[in-house]
Amino acid sequence: MINFNYETNFNLVNEHEISEWISNAIKEENCTEGEINYVFCSDDYLHKINIDFLNHDTLTDIISFDYSVGKELHGEIYISVDRVKENALDFNVKFEQELSRVIIHGVLHYCGYKDKTESEAQLMRSKEDFYLERL
Repeated sequence: MINFNYETNFNLVNEHEISEWISNAIKEENCTEGEINYVFCSDDYLHKINIDFLNHDTLTDIISFDYSVGKELHGEIYISVDRVKENALDFNVKFEQELSRVIIHGVLHYCGYKDKTESEAQLMRSKEDFYLERL
């Protein structure tokens, strides 16, 4: 089950469509959907989580906590709406496109994709693009 939660003045207008899109990506990756909670929040909210849980004193667009059991995906994905807005401007893309990229990025981590090395990041980016085309 995909759940959307809001800790800032923001709401997805198409929750059902996004939820189905995520579910289809999980199936396509040969994983099983467990409980995945998305939390949309502010920079300040996510910065505090970054400091408290990861000891990183930086702003970020996404933090995910993976509670998956094998191929059954469970977790919490926190997304800073402020950071996504700024990144969309920096990358010269629409906010909705950048938000969708970040949304799928989080679940792709649960599917086993990494982005620490250049080759991992390239594979992650190609998977993001693949699923963005299906939205």
